[in-house]
Amino acid sequence: MVSADVQLGEKTIIFHPNLVNLYGCRIGDGTRIGSFVEIQKDVEVGANCKISSHSFLCSGVTVEDCVFIGHGVIFINDTYPSAVNSDGSLQTADDWECLPTTVRHSASIGSNATILGGVTVGRHALVGAGAVVNRDVPDYAIVAGVPAQVIGDVRTKRQCVAHEKVGVEAPA
Repeated sequence: MVSADVQLGEKTIIFHPNLVNLYGCRIGDGTRIGSFVEIQKDVEVGANCKISSHSFLCSGVTVEDCVFIGHGVIFINDTYPSAVNSDGSLQTADDWECLPTTVRHSASIGSNATILGGVTVGRHALVGAGAVVNRDVPDYAIVAGVPAQVIGDVRTKRQCVAHEKVGVEAPA
């Protein structure tokens, strides 16, 4: 379901509108959204992004332009989630703090990664599949593992791949 309060950019593609849950969010021009995606209120997704199936973007998430989000990526916006307060009363929106999370321009997040609240994934960074990101990811960093650790730099890896394609050795 795409709620009437969703702001969709031009040429945005929602592959199966009856198999998504979008409400109170803004989606930029040319962004593609797969099946079984939920994007909650107050989420901003930039232009030319790809949000793959089964992903969950909760309130407080900002995704800049040209970001790739793999299948089953989960964002979390609360450090200490609970259904009730210490007195046993049901929690309301006033009883917890929504932690903002930002995914910067051209970052890529691998399938089944979990991004905890309050972090920033840097520009052009690559988060490995299944990683749990619990602190900021620097620009151009490759992170993987639980918890996610920096294991490389996309500028070096992409350069090596480009050289391999043309049969030239990568620089030392």
